[in-house]
Amino acid sequence: MTKEHEQDKKEEKYFYFVDGEKYDSDEAYTTGAIIKSKLPEAKRGYALFEEGHGNDPDKLINDDTSISLEKGKPKKFYTVPSATAGAA
Repeated sequence: MTKEHEQDKKEEKYFYFVDGEKYDSDEAYTTGAIIKSKLPEAKRGYALFEEGHGNDPDKLINDDTSISLEKGKPKKFYTVPSATAGAA
């Protein structure tokens, strides 16, 4: 394998950020469940949101939500602890 070919292989990865942490993906599509499975265990039960662009609102990502990833345009997500019923 040539160095050029190895470099091309590295560039084929997709990536995204969750809470500022970078995650790689070999696939162009992922789901909320897959993203959460890569998070630290303490955050896997949190709600996941995709940051909106410009004036677009942030979007809640459910476990079954399909997300397309684009090379060179990483998506940004963040987690929020689930609300506790009856909390003051």
